[in-house]
Amino acid sequence: MTVATGIDWEWATRTGGALSSRQRRQLMATVSRAVPALLADRARLTAGRRGRGRLDFAGLRLPDSALARAAEAEAHESLSPHVLGHSYRTYYFGRVLAELDGAHYDDELVYVSCLLHDLHLEHPTAGSCFAVTGAQRAVDFVATAGATPTQVQGIGAAIATHITPGNGKNLSDPGRFIYAGASVDVIGGRMSELDPEWVDELVQRHPRHNFSKHMIAALTKEAKAMPRGRTRWLNTHTGLLHLIRYAPFSE
Repeated sequence: MTVATGIDWEWATRTGGALSSRQRRQLMATVSRAVPALLADRARLTAGRRGRGRLDFAGLRLPDSALARAAEAEAHESLSPHVLGHSYRTYYFGRVLAELDGAHYDDELVYVSCLLHDLHLEHPTAGSCFAVTGAQRAVDFVATAGATPTQVQGIGAAIATHITPGNGKNLSDPGRFIYAGASVDVIGGRMSELDPEWVDELVQRHPRHNFSKHMIAALTKEAKAMPRGRTRWLNTHTGLLHLIRYAPFSE
């Protein structure tokens, strides 16, 4: 299972994130194949079956390059507490899942991408997807913060494509890393694979601040601003807002 054809950085910058009819059909097929795994994960949670996925915070080292520090400063300055916490949790969840899957990833690139992936989530732009607008802003920022051309391209592509349903198992790809980590935090995807005590500790370190309510409000506004975008499609065809409302977190 892969993402829909052509939903990449070139498409994002060319269309602003507007889906074609063919892409909408492909997304429907992708989501239909993903539903059984999501239902099975929820069933395991309901039955109290939990995994051991976790990170040792005591010995954990985060990227500490000039680029990583600049991204941290930008995230703290630009994001609301709700989105800032989500950005950090996305990175941690993605990292745990990547290690469970045995995926090899560029830690600096995914860290920076996770911190900056929702720069425009709460600031919709008429006619342009928030992920695309945010990616363009992130690209401009990291280019002036010392990122290499390859890093600039990778960060832009990861952020622009992170909301596209697809194969969350390929976490070597930065966009899929963000998708997987954010899916845990937004709808509880793959939550049954994680150690519940570790999840509680992560939320204590990076509180949710009633995140689900803010996410629903943000995605509702985004769908109105970009009616041909992925958010509108997800809200309409996948029950995304319902999944967020009943995500397995205590707000």
